[in-house]
Amino acid sequence: MSKLIASKLMLSSLSLSLLLPSLSAQAQPTREELFAMFASVVQVTVTFPDGSTGTGSGVVIEGDHVATNCHVLANANGANITKLQQAYTPIALKADWKHDLCLLKFDGLPMKPMPLRDTASLQYEEPVFVLSYPGDNPVPQPSFGSVKALYPYDGSVILRSDASFALGSSGGALFDQNKHLIGITTFKSPGRGSYFYNLPVEWIRKLLDAPEIRTLTATDMPFWSLPEQERPFFMQVVIPFQKRDWATVEQIAQTWHAREPANIDALYYLGSAQRGLKKLSEARTTFTSVITQNPRHLDAMSGLAEIALSNGDKAEALRMAALMQPLDSYEAETLEKRISALP
Repeated sequence: MSKLIASKLMLSSLSLSLLLPSLSAQAQPTREELFAMFASVVQVTVTFPDGSTGTGSGVVIEGDHVATNCHVLANANGANITKLQQAYTPIALKADWKHDLCLLKFDGLPMKPMPLRDTASLQYEEPVFVLSYPGDNPVPQPSFGSVKALYPYDGSVILRSDASFALGSSGGALFDQNKHLIGITTFKSPGRGSYFYNLPVEWIRKLLDAPEIRTLTATDMPFWSLPEQERPFFMQVVIPFQKRDWATVEQIAQTWHAREPANIDALYYLGSAQRGLKKLSEARTTFTSVITQNPRHLDAMSGLAEIALSNGDKAEALRMAALMQPLDSYEAETLEKRISALP
């Protein structure tokens, strides 16, 4: 991983033993199922011209390829993958530098390739999990969560989930409950309460047909590292949203919605800004439009619940709790407790 990009990522690591107890609550894969998948998730090691080294993650896919992030490999002298202390050297590379997706080609990898699932069938709040190598761990580490957003971008979508990842996880694998690869763990927003973003498998399929190259010299910047105003709206809005800078959020969301009128998350952020600016009637209308278009948009339901609570409207708040229950029982039960405390 390049030093510049690595510095933007937060270093943290949770061991397998700490993470596994949450499996039953989230209906995630069993310990045995995870161990069976470990062989297909590899560590990527690179050396740079100054003699330094870096590590990232990768996942084995069809045709003796390992998918990873290009920023893990960018401008390195060489790269290999390791699994169980055995090193494998690639024979070629396929690179999409702009989208930060690279495929390392090998000759006869002994690891099982993971099946791919297109993003078109994914749903908000669908359970997912990450396998990667944060903190230079010797074995893949799991992280569990759900799909929080699907942002249309360049012919597919960028997946945001709350399955966290950290330094060393770049190029790791995001899986669905049936152990299909659905994304590549790539970047996160800075600071606390980070948002975690994953590249779609559609870009992998497209890259499989690209010509092979034999250089690790980057020819473009990743889209997510461009100057702030050139980044996608779903990135521009995060920091103002987390800082509760509602005027800026409203401005970004309005521009986003004008450019992408079918994007429900542009509407969600617009509704959030309206609620923050005390335009509660407008916010209610906007959030209602979001959940009408996507009945699994938990965050919009939470926004409507907050408006109901502020108005002392128990019936509307309970209606939101009922809608939230099948998506996130903990959030629904937390809301119900708050409702019961109303006078």
